[in-house]
Amino acid sequence: MTTAADTVRATPGERSRLFVQPVLVLIVAAAVLFWAFNRDLTATQKENINVANVATLIWQHLLITFAVTAIVLAIGVPLGVLVTRPGAKALRPLFVGIANVGQAAPAIGLLVLLFLLTAKTGFWIGVLPIALYSLLPVLASTILGITQVDRSLIDAGLGQGMSRQALLARVELPLAVPYILAGLRTSLVLAVGTATLSFLVNAGGLGILIDTGYKLQDNVTLILGSVLAVCLALLVDWFGGLAEHFLNPKGLR
Repeated sequence: MTTAADTVRATPGERSRLFVQPVLVLIVAAAVLFWAFNRDLTATQKENINVANVATLIWQHLLITFAVTAIVLAIGVPLGVLVTRPGAKALRPLFVGIANVGQAAPAIGLLVLLFLLTAKTGFWIGVLPIALYSLLPVLASTILGITQVDRSLIDAGLGQGMSRQALLARVELPLAVPYILAGLRTSLVLAVGTATLSFLVNAGGLGILIDTGYKLQDNVTLILGSVLAVCLALLVDWFGGLAEHFLNPKGLR
């Protein structure tokens, strides 16, 4: 019989992908950069396709992703733990519902709505809507991970005199780690993808290249921005897979 833990163990194919994926991503990224930089570019193209500008946009994209990840972890995991506690289970539909609304709503709509509410632009106006959009996978996986813990383990811990806090720290959370990491991996990919829209509120990112290429009908700039955004998403997914493999409890690998 297949257990819940078996579903989060890395298969041989998954372990192989941990080695192959980053190599392929780096090859594709290097190829598109070489292709873009070694062309006869117009003066307008040179303003966008230069080392300093491309490096800045990649860095901005990564900063948005890191900030979203920090917010999602800081909110999603504690909230997921809270709604699994006996005295707070009634709150679960409320918080899950809010997170569902955040993901069901178009990311561009959340960005524009926050801009209209605050009349401001900038880094955090781009980060906060994306964090709300990316919250559900971590929240849901935290809830799932904790609720999937075998009840007999909880009863055994209580029978040995462990407090609820000790059970959470030493039994429930360690066993929920594979689920939390899987949810975080999904959130990371969502964050990288939706971060391409952050240029709409002057938060930077690779979306600037995509938008510029589209508006100017400049296929070189458009392809460069699009391919780099895809490569960044795949690289972040790889880091998530690496975290799943090495941070999971040894008995669940």
